[in-house]
Amino acid sequence: MIAIISDIHSNLEALQAVMDDIDSRGIKRIICLGDVVGYGPNPHECLDIIIERCEVCICGNHDVAVFYEPYSFNLGAERAVYWTRNQIEEHNSKAARNRRIQFLGSLPVTYEGDGFLCVHGSPRKPINEYLFADDVFNNPNKLLDNFRRLEQMTCFVGHTHVPGVLLDDPYFDPPDELAEANHFELAEQAIINVGSVGQPRDRDWRASYVVLDDQAVEFVRVEYDIDKTVAKIQKIPQLDNFLADRLKEGR
Repeated sequence: MIAIISDIHSNLEALQAVMDDIDSRGIKRIICLGDVVGYGPNPHECLDIIIERCEVCICGNHDVAVFYEPYSFNLGAERAVYWTRNQIEEHNSKAARNRRIQFLGSLPVTYEGDGFLCVHGSPRKPINEYLFADDVFNNPNKLLDNFRRLEQMTCFVGHTHVPGVLLDDPYFDPPDELAEANHFELAEQAIINVGSVGQPRDRDWRASYVVLDDQAVEFVRVEYDIDKTVAKIQKIPQLDNFLADRLKEGR
């Protein structure tokens, strides 16, 4: 079994709850699809957990922004990037600082497993292309082009923070509308969004991740101490209060 997580966004409480759930299932292999940092109040702790616990972590757009520069970010996200960078650079332990910086600077763009591909955004633009559910209606050619470029049976993505399964009809199934709720059998080519650990946007505040077990995927939701995370964000002037408010609304 493999646990696949994404979009932690410096939300320590959510990440710890997900790791506890993974441990309770006896899962040893963990893959992270990026965006470990950004938005949230605990970049140091989240980076350290991912470094210690994950078999592999690939690069997300917020990870790139913190290491290099933010590109096409809104003001709140940009301010969070600069605050995160300052937190990492100004840490009083040189060894810890260098370890985190080196980690962010060496993240791979893609990862290939046995029959599956992992990216943050999409197969054709791994770091920053969004694959939205409504692309099924508004931009089907984008989805079909991504499927044409996908050589593997399955691709796991994050980035939109909305879990679900994209098929090349094109069609999108949220987890609760699958043939077996929250379970998907890997019998056809699919792009699977694992959702977000630290900032879900499907109107469900609980942390989201998936478990890959042989030829099936299970979507998992985990409750965490959201009030603790919200209070931390609200105490940091450089983090917009909207970043706290949206956690409870799951958007």
